[in-house]
Order: sequence, then structure tokens, then C-alpha cells
Amino acid sequence: MKKEIKQQVNKIGYRNKKNRAMKWTSYLFVLPSAIFTLVFLVFPILYNIFLSFKNVTMMNLRSGSEFIGIDNYLKIINDPLFYTSLKNSIIFTIACMLFQFVIGFALALFLNKDFPGRNLFRSMLLLGWMIPIVITGTIYKWMLAGDTGVFNFIMEYLGIIDSPIYWLTDENMALVGTIIANIWIGIPFNMLILLAGLQGLPTQLYEAAKIDGASRFKQFIFITLPLMKPTIQILLMLTMIYTFKVFDLIFVMTGGGPVDATTIFPLYAYQEAFTNYDLSVGAAISSVMFVLLTIFALVYLYISRKEDKN
Repeated sequence: MKKEIKQQVNKIGYRNKKNRAMKWTSYLFVLPSAIFTLVFLVFPILYNIFLSFKNVTMMNLRSGSEFIGIDNYLKIINDPLFYTSLKNSIIFTIACMLFQFVIGFALALFLNKDFPGRNLFRSMLLLGWMIPIVITGTIYKWMLAGDTGVFNFIMEYLGIIDSPIYWLTDENMALVGTIIANIWIGIPFNMLILLAGLQGLPTQLYEAAKIDGASRFKQFIFITLPLMKPTIQILLMLTMIYTFKVFDLIFVMTGGGPVDATTIFPLYAYQEAFTNYDLSVGAAISSVMFVLLTIFALVYLYISRKEDKN
């Protein structure tokens, strides 16, 4: 009897040791990704926040800098360009999100149908998303040129306008020109995500709706939109974060001009850090942008969790 009890105790001890070993082995598999996240994501964010509370410029980068508290944040709050870039970022983000989503949804509904050449057409639409943004910005800079641009040539030929529109050199139209280019870039991504969501919807509901005599519009309003709500929420969140931090497209097309008409938050931070060589002010602007995006993300998570509970 004692031998059996001793054997059972030994077996339990062996199992516990084995479970502990497996637990530590699991952590080892996660370790590379954790190190990567800490080194290339967490550390740069924390260092950027630390840098925003100091007075670091190209002049004192080697000699050292002093801790100045929130002076950099007070400096950007008192800078009129801060509010200009914030306004431009909001307009740019909302306009791009609206048109990318509407056009992308329309194309997703179209490509969700079965017709000859559907896969080819879908692949062609993805080219706009796959092309490097620097190349896209350069192409649109040529297409939107005032006297020689393709846009103006077509509109003048069709009789829509009488004289050229200076899309990228007129301060009243420059932001519109960059929005047009960014809409074209973002449509394929919106279409792809929405198309994946549409293909996962149950067809039985649509068949039942047809039997009940529901029109396609009613099917879209009462079946498609409610079922697509989680996909739409995630898509809008990703699109907002991606659009709010756009830098390369505007840098290539306008450089923030004319007269700061297309200066958005990332470009404002770049100008302060690498044009005015005030690294701490640039870090402060980046920190503000990080806080704004974090707030948007937290609001989204709160709304999602609240809906899941309901």
C-alpha cells in the first residue's frame, strides 16, 4: 500500500515538473516577439516621450541637454502652425475615410457577384495599393500639375472647366489634391477587407429575404449592414490610424506647402525635428499625435466591448 502511494506521489511530482517545463518552453517561443516589440516599439515610444521633456537640438546633441519639463508642449500649443496642422489632419483624415469607405464598399459589393473577369478586375484594383507611395505621389504630382496635368486636360476637353486648376500650388486646392491621391491609394484596402467580410455572410438569410419579397436595398440595409458592422468598425479604425499618420505622400507631392496648406501632424513634427533641428519639439508633437491615436483606439475598444456585452 505504501509503495503504491509512493508511486502515485512520484507520478504527480513528475507531471508537475513536466507541466512547469512545458510552461517555460511556451514562454521561450514568445520571447523573440516580446524582445522585438520591446526594442522596436516600446523603447522608441518611451524614449520619444522622454525626449519631449528635454531641450535637445542639433547644437547640443553631443554636449548634452537639460530637462525643461512641459516647455516644449507649451511652445507647440502657442504655435499657430500646431492648430493649422491639426485642422488639416482632421480634414484630410475624415475626407479620405469617407470616400475610401464608400467607393471601397461599392466595389466590394460589385466584386462579390460572380461574373467573367472578376478575379482579373480585383487584381488590377489591388495594384494601386501595392505600388510604393513615393511612386504614387510622383505620378499624381504630374497628373495634377496646373498647365500640363492630365486632370486639367480631361476636364477642359469635357468642358467642365475653362482654365487650369492649380491643384498643388494653390493654397485653397492643395489639400484637395493630396486627398484625391490618398483616396486612390486607400480604396483597394477598403475593398479587400469589406469583400472578405461580404464573402463570409450566410447566403440563407438573403434567400429567405427574397422569398419574403425584400428588395435589394432592404437586404442591404437590414441584413448586410448589421452583419458587416464588426468588419466596418475594425476597418474604419485601421483607416483612421493609417490616414492620420500619412507622411510620405504629402511630403512628395507638396512638402507641406503652399503656405502650410497641406502641413499635417507628421509633417509638422518632421519640419520641427529635421528642418528646424529642434528634436525635442518634434518629439513633443509626435507624443501628442500618439496620445490622440491612443484615445481614438481606447474609445473604439470601449464601444466594441459595450456592444459585445449587449
